[in-house]
Amino acid sequence: MLYLAASCIALLFGPLFYRYFSSGSGLQKGLDGFIFVSLGGLVLIHILPELLEHGGFVTLLFVILGLWGPTASERIFHRYSEITHNITLSLGIIGLLLHTITDGGAMVLSQQQGNSPLLALGVILHRLPVGLAIWWLLKPQVGARWAGIVLVAMMGLTAVGYFAGEQLLHQLSIENTVYLQAFVTGSILHVVLHQPHGEHTTDKQGKYQYQAGIGSLLGLGLLAILLLMDTGSQAHEHHEHSHGVEQFVSWLLTISPVLLLSYLFATLRFKLGLQPQHQNLGLRWLQRLAGPEALIITLALLGPWFALYQIIGLAVIAGLLTWNKTSLTDPHLQLPESAWRFGFAHLVDRSAPWIILSLILANLIGHPSVPLENPALQVLILLLVFIPMRFCNLGAAILALALFYSGWNQVAVAFSLLAAPVINIAQLKLMTWKQGLMLGGVLVSAFIVADLIPLTSDYVLVLPESINILGLAIISLLFGASLLRLGPRKFLSRMVTNLKPEHHHDHKQSHGHSHHHH
Repeated sequence: MLYLAASCIALLFGPLFYRYFSSGSGLQKGLDGFIFVSLGGLVLIHILPELLEHGGFVTLLFVILGLWGPTASERIFHRYSEITHNITLSLGIIGLLLHTITDGGAMVLSQQQGNSPLLALGVILHRLPVGLAIWWLLKPQVGARWAGIVLVAMMGLTAVGYFAGEQLLHQLSIENTVYLQAFVTGSILHVVLHQPHGEHTTDKQGKYQYQAGIGSLLGLGLLAILLLMDTGSQAHEHHEHSHGVEQFVSWLLTISPVLLLSYLFATLRFKLGLQPQHQNLGLRWLQRLAGPEALIITLALLGPWFALYQIIGLAVIAGLLTWNKTSLTDPHLQLPESAWRFGFAHLVDRSAPWIILSLILANLIGHPSVPLENPALQVLILLLVFIPMRFCNLGAAILALALFYSGWNQVAVAFSLLAAPVINIAQLKLMTWKQGLMLGGVLVSAFIVADLIPLTSDYVLVLPESINILGLAIISLLFGASLLRLGPRKFLSRMVTNLKPEHHHDHKQSHGHSHHHH
């Protein structure tokens, strides 16, 4: 009963926090940052892998439908966009209501013999962003009364889940409602991404990004606590192939020190004159495709054969694009004078969102319950990911690495290394058909080579745990500083500008985003 009461009280913090935070625009931006990161992160790292485990690959299709369906229908039916948005909002709320029943059940389970009480604590803590999000989404749209009714309903349903016993829980179990939950999860992501009442606070100068950054760091802190608890409770269950939180944390630990080395290398090459605005087009292409700091990640963590393959492949692609005089999309604007600022601020701002996205993507599409053994199918899925987005070279290397760790075929890993930084709509628009076909020919030849020659190697850098933890701490500080500088929406805007069509709720809130694609 104590857990039940605590989980209901946690929901009530939502209106209290909201009332305090919505008094000023800066605080409201902080609240936006907190919900954006905590709720978005909870869905991507915690809820989605669990849904995938039960529903397999089809789950992702339902999530995409929930995420992009409302945007597509708003574009088709301009006149009814408000109705569409309200339906999406309602779906998201219904999904959160359904989820509360399983929360109630989870708290009962946590009290059973052999189960960890951390599970109940995790449920209680994740109600904080949920309660806040309900109020943040509903109060500006339908007023305090309806928002209050939804919160009371959530408390009632938590109690139902807590007392109803296993019969009802079985009916509403993940196995029985996995696709509905996946669709609703997509709806929640849609609502979080599209900030439903952005028009109330215009922030054209981006002067509240610092507050948004602080809010997002607090959201990250809460997310970290929840994920660590989840890892603790999973440790009790001894998952054979835990592909959720533990996997994510272990990847972060492995990658962090090498990533620091890459940023250091980027600082050094900037100092020596190899800069993004170099006169030589070939050298500009080399920087775009390889860095060359991305090669350090490949060499250290995938081994020398993958690195050699990447060097030769990218050199051929750079040569072809230089010979064709193909210009680069998204040039670096406003370069800092200091090499240190370039390596550890400018480059972090540009690469951090892609690195995080790459890890989340690999954690989802590399999931063991997503059966994609066929290399051609793996490459096709990656192609669908790369075309709308403009990966940076560090993000591409991290994605390749994470897919390799997930047991994907080396052809798909090689495809990520070569194609991710160059196969995207923004870049392809700057090429003629002939140039595009030549690039396609080079890539196909490279995949045939990757299929014929074994690229795996035992010469992979393994660092002591203490170095990994220190590396992760420093990377967290660098990424945190980037979040503070930009605020969460601008931090992700390079990806979202490619993904997110102009949304009718966002017109007055452009944050001064640059229109180039990253």
